[in-house]
Amino acid sequence: MKYLCLVYLDEEHWNACPDEVCFAYGEQLRESLHLLAAEPLHPVNRATTVRVRNGQTALFDGPFAETKEQLAGFYLVDAKDLNEAIQIAQGIPPARYGSIEVRPVRELAVPR
Repeated sequence: MKYLCLVYLDEEHWNACPDEVCFAYGEQLRESLHLLAAEPLHPVNRATTVRVRNGQTALFDGPFAETKEQLAGFYLVDAKDLNEAIQIAQGIPPARYGSIEVRPVRELAVPR
């Protein structure tokens, strides 16, 4: 089953975890065949939010909501169950500075 591990950090800890440490953990997950994808994100001051209402598109600088912790990156992993996904998330290096949200990925229900 696929799980998305969302990495959240506050601005104070945005660069607290060196890229080399995150890369090394990603390599461990890749070698164990758990890692499907992983990417860091730029801070929210580089974000644009898009909303479409009544056919009109509106653009806003920054995230949808003001929060203390911001989405900093993600790891898409393949795990046998939630417990294994949580074990993987515990090893994600930025977990020491922020939080990791583990969320199961669902398949789209499309007509066949």
